[in-house]
Amino acid sequence: MDPESKKLLEDTYALEEENNRMLHSLRRSMLWSKVMSVIYWILILGISVGAFYFIQPYMDQAMKVYNEVKVNLDNAGSLFQNFKN
Repeated sequence: MDPESKKLLEDTYALEEENNRMLHSLRRSMLWSKVMSVIYWILILGISVGAFYFIQPYMDQAMKVYNEVKVNLDNAGSLFQNFKN
């Protein structure tokens, strides 16, 4: 093998090693990106379910108060109709 071909082959090999390192780095970063994305969505969903779990009693109480106020306003409206007649 002549020296020029050998140098070209060595340069090609060096470029191939560099490309291989970059590809492995890209794959690793893609894997970590996917893992972090999954963790992110698990946290978002977990916080949402947890918030609903802790807020639900307050929402139930607020709905009871709203229904009581609605019934009282309907009763007041019917009393007003009775006074009008």
